[in-house]
Amino acid sequence: MKSKAMHLLEAGVNLFYIKDFLGHEDISTTEVYAKASIETQRAALEKHSIVTAPSTPSWATDTDTLEWLKSFGKQQ
Repeated sequence: MKSKAMHLLEAGVNLFYIKDFLGHEDISTTEVYAKASIETQRAALEKHSIVTAPSTPSWATDTDTLEWLKSFGKQQ
């Protein structure tokens, strides 16, 4: 069950406004009730271009590395 603080945070309300709304004296108290979900954190990071997913991992085109990885577990 999500807290009121969590719903406000997901709606984009600043944590300091949530603190005042809830009547908390210290922001650390509010933070306990407003832990962002993984999806919310990822969306916020992507929105501000802090995290971008590469289209193709760099190792995927490195044939030497791929051959080396394929050799694991094979008897020589």
